[in-house]
Amino acid sequence: MTGRKNVTRAFLWLAVLLGGPLLGAKLFDLLVLAGAWSADPPASLAMMPYGKAWPVDTGVFFIPFSAGMLVAGFGALIAGWRTPWRYRWLLCLPSVGILLLLVLTVVAFWPMNAALYYHGIGSARDTITDAQSIAMAHRWIALDWIRVAGATAAFVAPLKALTTPWPEDVPPSDPLIVRILLALALAGVAGFVLWFVSGL
Repeated sequence: MTGRKNVTRAFLWLAVLLGGPLLGAKLFDLLVLAGAWSADPPASLAMMPYGKAWPVDTGVFFIPFSAGMLVAGFGALIAGWRTPWRYRWLLCLPSVGILLLLVLTVVAFWPMNAALYYHGIGSARDTITDAQSIAMAHRWIALDWIRVAGATAAFVAPLKALTTPWPEDVPPSDPLIVRILLALALAGVAGFVLWFVSGL
């Protein structure tokens, strides 16, 4: 059990060390960058951090840190799977939380980013009206608070797990259905990660 404990705690430390900067950057992105480009759409959309005016895309920071959090979260969850649920739920939050935030980013934010950016620069690929750009910018900000909340939980949960005494009692084996669902979930995560990386 000592080996599993050490591996779990190592992944938890990695999650904390990645989660702090990720949360701080997410707040900066929402309050400063998005605060600027969403202030008065469609005119303010020209300040979106994409295109030739911006030498670095924000994804250059967020994608590797989020991927690292995903690895750290699932590493801790897998290594600490044989802990009781009173402790294991703390291992579930960073892994499942970051995965859901990545899915939300791909499904909701990437299409909105493209639509708002194309509208802001007057691209031939623009598909929305000025009124739609205003509503979409407001929706973007509202949804981004969900990402901030998720990033907060993904940072606080491993911190809480590190400061909680390691459970010495070993719970009974999980039912077969739980183990099957875990295997399917991990296969789904692996598939999503491969798809995500292939599209970069």
